Amino acid sequence: MGKRRHRFALYPLIFLPILLIIYSDFHVGHLNLNTWIQSEYAFHSGRIIGINITAEDDHQESFKVPLSRLVRGEEGRNLETKGFACHSSEFSLLCVASQPVRIDTRSSNITVHIPSDQAVHETNIRPYGRQENNFLQHIKPVKILHGNHNAVPECEVSHRVPALIFSSAYIGNTFHEFSDLIIPLFLTSNHLKSRVRIILDDYNFTFLDKFRPVLSRLSAYEVMNPAENRSIHCFTGSIIGLTYHDVLTLDPKKVPGDYTMTDFKQFLRETFNLKNAHISQIRSPTLLLLSRTKTRRFLNEDEMVAMIKEMGFRVIIGRDAMVANMTTFSRIVNSCSVLVGVHGAGLTNELFLPSGGVIVQLELLGLEFASSYCFGNPAPAMGVHYVPYRMVPEESSLVELYGRYHAVIVNSSSVYAKGYQEVQKVYLDQPNVRVNIARFRESSLVQALELVTDSQSQHLVGGQKVIPSSN
Repeated sequence: MGKRRHRFALYPLIFLPILLIIYSDFHVGHLNLNTWIQSEYAFHSGRIIGINITAEDDHQESFKVPLSRLVRGEEGRNLETKGFACHSSEFSLLCVASQPVRIDTRSSNITVHIPSDQAVHETNIRPYGRQENNFLQHIKPVKILHGNHNAVPECEVSHRVPALIFSSAYIGNTFHEFSDLIIPLFLTSNHLKSRVRIILDDYNFTFLDKFRPVLSRLSAYEVMNPAENRSIHCFTGSIIGLTYHDVLTLDPKKVPGDYTMTDFKQFLRETFNLKNAHISQIRSPTLLLLSRTKTRRFLNEDEMVAMIKEMGFRVIIGRDAMVANMTTFSRIVNSCSVLVGVHGAGLTNELFLPSGGVIVQLELLGLEFASSYCFGNPAPAMGVHYVPYRMVPEESSLVELYGRYHAVIVNSSSVYAKGYQEVQKVYLDQPNVRVNIARFRESSLVQALELVTDSQSQHLVGGQKVIPSSN
């Protein structure tokens, strides 16, 4: 009983300093009670960081340098002198504010207010990675008002980090998700070291669930759904849009500078806990065959699998259910030496292949350029060998549909002249393939096996061969 009274006697000593701090905040620091409660609740729920009433200028300055990496030249000077600038290049556009901003999410269209002593200037940007008309038509614009105007709203919720606003837009296609969103998001935010709050304009649960591991690595805060946070949010700065370099590409010469595909692949290995950095860590040659069920199907898949096994590969067939979970499938790909598939978004998973791995792409009729551009050209920067298999007309079901000498078969430029929709209908949606087993084996898979064997035998770490894992 005495011990219990002694314990209760300590409570005033514990809570008195807390009450003094609260009193000081309200009466000395002039902090509004409702604002304090809102900020503290948000901090402990992981939604925002609470308000710090001391050293705000120093804190604001700490973000100026990392934000300035996103613009160069005249744009960089504008950011330094005016606190706001937009960076534009081919297929890329983003705007940066290095001063406090107020973001209004009370309506369906986000408005960013950037106060200054300049005349009011309005900028509208559709915050997506690749700035191309085909991708932007369904993305809502964000309005940016930069200048001295009387309509700047008062803060309701304060955040001590910059905001990053973008739209996920193209959901369900792994290629566009990585090329147009995830790589640009990495380029735009990784150097901020998680000190940024993401506002996903078209908040989409499917996208969030698929890439939650990535988003949680790039931001220490819960992704904001503006539709459920109808308020005036104050941030230390803002980034509207994403910096985009090229298809599945990180160019160290472009803003923000210094990032390469090697950096991004290391980021993916850490994010998804991928254990194989090089194919020499894989005990036996393993081939992952991407199997499609709707369009561009392998009509003789069983024969292909039998032949591949005869060559000495362990074969894994990647089906739709397996591909659906990004975390699980990334680890499967990382356990393989070779990735094989017909042209399509699934080949984006070459990102998860260990260095020294091989991607074998079956290039469809009419899609030879797209095949190389999308998956062949980026492969070397990933540390992956690219082996194309250019299909002949007799391997395509298009011959049965149109005839061997139809323009679709012998003059693809006539189809391209009709626009992308026609190209998609003819060359992406219609064909299935019946692979010439002997030709495929000799022209592509023999080379793939040789590359794997050579890479495994030559790879050394510290002068010693890497000990294979038990894959």
